Amino acid sequence: MLLPNPERLALTHVRGAIDRVDDGLIVLLAARRRLVRAVAALKPRAGVPSRDLARERQVRTRAQSLARRLDLPADTAAGLLDLAIVDACRQQGMAIDLDQGGPMRLPAMMQPIMSDPLLSESRAPHLLRLLPPPRRFAPLLRVLPLRWQRALLERAMARVLAVPLQDGTLEFMRGRRLGIEVSDLQLRWVLELHDGRLRVGDGKPEASVRGSATDLLLLASRLEDADTLFFQRALELTGDTELGLTARNLLERLPWESVPLGLRIALNRGARFARAARTAHRSDD
Repeated sequence: MLLPNPERLALTHVRGAIDRVDDGLIVLLAARRRLVRAVAALKPRAGVPSRDLARERQVRTRAQSLARRLDLPADTAAGLLDLAIVDACRQQGMAIDLDQGGPMRLPAMMQPIMSDPLLSESRAPHLLRLLPPPRRFAPLLRVLPLRWQRALLERAMARVLAVPLQDGTLEFMRGRRLGIEVSDLQLRWVLELHDGRLRVGDGKPEASVRGSATDLLLLASRLEDADTLFFQRALELTGDTELGLTARNLLERLPWESVPLGLRIALNRGARFARAARTAHRSDD
């Protein structure tokens, strides 16, 4: 009987330990996001600006001090912290200005993403102001046959919710009706679960989620979380609260990586563009 190579056995054990550390990093980042969500909700009530540069400098100073004590390279610690701060800015719907809060040296793999012109929401606001706001498109969309609207929505839901539809997570929708209202586009759909697929029906909804096209896009693209949007009253839940909250929780737990990459990119860029256009229009008010 051949004994396992001791070096290979040791390598397997060490790699397993690294995997557990990586799992811990992901868990800690997920916990950080939940705390950032709470901070975003508390800032307006506390009278604190959305981007607190003094706080960011404090966080960086603490991190560098800890890195020195642990003999961790300063660039490694700074890069990890930059990722966390960029993620927090995105989560709170803030434009990411790399000149604020001290040097933010993004890893090379992130630089092409951050330099994408569609993601640079501060660019060419004067051009964005030339675009009509979504409410101007409402009369045109009403001309679109209802069956086309339904077909497009059902196809999109089938792709985004493929995993929960297959694993039975959406069974709570069986026999229930959930309404989606796009206020500025004057669109309204009622979703029902039939034969393992979400269909758009005609019945009266038991619960409804109402919001603007931009805010619903921000929710669908994960650029804003549901708690923040509901707290800011950008989204409104009416009717059966339990049904609405169950649907909201499902969206928050949805494995984003299971959504087709092309659709994720389209949602992300569409939401960023819509948010930039809304900001440009509001600056004119």
